[in-house]
Amino acid sequence: MAPPIALPEVFARAVAGLRSVTCRPEIVLEEVGAPQRLAPYAFALSAGVLRDGDEVATGRLILLHDPAGHEAWQGTLRLVTYVTAELEVDLASDPLLPGVGWTWLTDALDAQEARYRAIGGTVTQTLSTRFGELAGPPAAGDIEIRASWTPLGADLAPHLLGWCTLLASTAGLPPPGVTALHTRRPAGAA
Repeated sequence: MAPPIALPEVFARAVAGLRSVTCRPEIVLEEVGAPQRLAPYAFALSAGVLRDGDEVATGRLILLHDPAGHEAWQGTLRLVTYVTAELEVDLASDPLLPGVGWTWLTDALDAQEARYRAIGGTVTQTLSTRFGELAGPPAAGDIEIRASWTPLGADLAPHLLGWCTLLASTAGLPPPGVTALHTRRPAGAA
């Protein structure tokens, strides 16, 4: 039996910080296997966002650590994320959506006072129309946010809370403590 591998202290603290966070109840977090070729040490979480019992957004957050540092990262730790959510077609076709999606990320990190540097990424909006055997809704829209940033400091709890806020925004969840209003149809209305 091989002896346990000692993890670098900065990586172990960072993972502990991520594991200490509890997100809002609509967001279900799960530890998953992390990619092994991106850095000497890696840790990953996946998330599903539920609204009215349906999964409407998913995401993955990966923590990378290279004790030697990485010039492009400007540090030894790096957070990488991928978030995707279904959107209404009119919202998915809005030309301002990519800028709004990016703001969801930066505003969420800033609101949690998650300090960072070397942030970069892409926001992709897609529209799909189904045909033939894939018949279904006439059109569907999605947003994908891919980003990475270097956290400043070893406490990554604010970064995970910011990421959960990003997931909630992409899923269209109301802010915590706010109840979404649903329109009711009058009795007898079709």
